[in-house]
Amino acid sequence: MEAPMPLPPRESARFVAENSRDVGVDREGVRRVAELLLPAAVAWRMEQWKALHELNPRGSDEAALDWVFMVDSLNFSFWAEREERKCEVRYGGTAYTGYWALCAAVNRALDQGIPVTSASYYATVTLDQVRNIFRSDTAVPMPLLEERHRILNETGKILLEKFGGSFLNCVQKSGKSAQKLMHLIVENFPSYRDEAWFEGKRISFYKRAQILVADTWSVLEGKGDGSFEDISSITMFADYRLPQILAHLGALKYSDELLKKLLEGEMLLNGDKQEVEIRGCSIWCVELIRDCLLELLEKRGETPLVEINAILLDYHLWDYAREHRDDMKGVPFHRTRCIYY
Repeated sequence: MEAPMPLPPRESARFVAENSRDVGVDREGVRRVAELLLPAAVAWRMEQWKALHELNPRGSDEAALDWVFMVDSLNFSFWAEREERKCEVRYGGTAYTGYWALCAAVNRALDQGIPVTSASYYATVTLDQVRNIFRSDTAVPMPLLEERHRILNETGKILLEKFGGSFLNCVQKSGKSAQKLMHLIVENFPSYRDEAWFEGKRISFYKRAQILVADTWSVLEGKGDGSFEDISSITMFADYRLPQILAHLGALKYSDELLKKLLEGEMLLNGDKQEVEIRGCSIWCVELIRDCLLELLEKRGETPLVEINAILLDYHLWDYAREHRDDMKGVPFHRTRCIYY
């Protein structure tokens, strides 16, 4: 008998939030976060994705899409075992850590003439080459390099076999539907299948598949092949930083038992009940923040420059989390090593 189809990310999040024991969404906290974001939200623009981050591609072409696809295929597990010991990549006179270390390493390789974003290259790239491309400028290597190597080979071969080696071909098959593109990614590329079982139901979060759709929309500036009419159906991207900032701001509440585990640095396995609750409740929390933000804007009679969706909320909350990292020691991020986030 075939396994049931998983609930989509938004429905999964609602189901998890309704059945969660150790994580809860605080309605007052949701409103406070919406009020915090309100002054900036009215001026949010899609172009900020390129303008705010110097490592993102500037173009809106096939090469930029191939960059986004390759980077999002490796967009997972950057947290450091110890805060003072991190993987770091220096590029253009700046030292980058976390996700930006990955982006810096990719751009460094491209500058050196290594066609690292070409499927025909990374389909057969060796582990030694991967170690060189993503080498750290500290003694701490980038985590999960063997997994990154395996995923590059697997993903490159599939992109060549099914989509002529170009992610643009995959995007064009979506018919300008964000949901269809997400499903194309998940169905064709195994490493994007971010699913779990919770309270007897098969659920999905699809963090990397959704962020790939969002980055495609952003790099194409919502135009042409990226003019997804259903872009607001994409949820936030359930990782480890977003739950932390939501808990820090009081929109998420953790049980004493869970908070004790996090403070002690205990690892949560991918798919464990508490890990699923953290991620699912985070997604649902951001859905409620968006609804509250739209309500506040309507009451004030203000019209934002772009439609407020979970993608823009995620981008801004993630940046806020990085800027306020030192303030969040009281609520640590949850530690899970996996390829999904």
